[in-house]
Amino acid sequence: MFRSILLQASGDGSGLSSLILFGGVALVFYFFMIRPQQKKQKDQKKFIEEIKRGDQVVTIGGIHGKVLTVEDDTLSIEIDKGVKIKIQKSSVSLEASRPAPVKEKKS
Repeated sequence: MFRSILLQASGDGSGLSSLILFGGVALVFYFFMIRPQQKKQKDQKKFIEEIKRGDQVVTIGGIHGKVLTVEDDTLSIEIDKGVKIKIQKSSVSLEASRPAPVKEKKS
C-alpha cells in the first residue's frame, strides 16, 4: 500500500500534494476537535475528584444543591431546607458557586 502511494506520488506530483493536504486536515482536526475535548474531560474528572463538603453543585439534570457528605462514588446533597438526596459523583455537572464567565459588550 505504501509502495502504491509512493508510485502515485512520483508521477506528476499531485499525489504528494494530496498526501500533504490529507495530513494537514488530520492535524487541524486533531487540534480543533480532539485535543479540546480531551482537556475538557480531564478538567471535569479533576473537578469531580475535588468535590468537598459545602460545595454548591449542579447535576446534569439541573438540580442545584449543597454537598453534605462525600463518599467513594456518591454524594449527599441538600436541595432545599431538609430535603436531601443521594447522587452519583459522575452526575455532577459543574460548581454553582463559580461565577460564569462574563462577556463584555463592545460599544
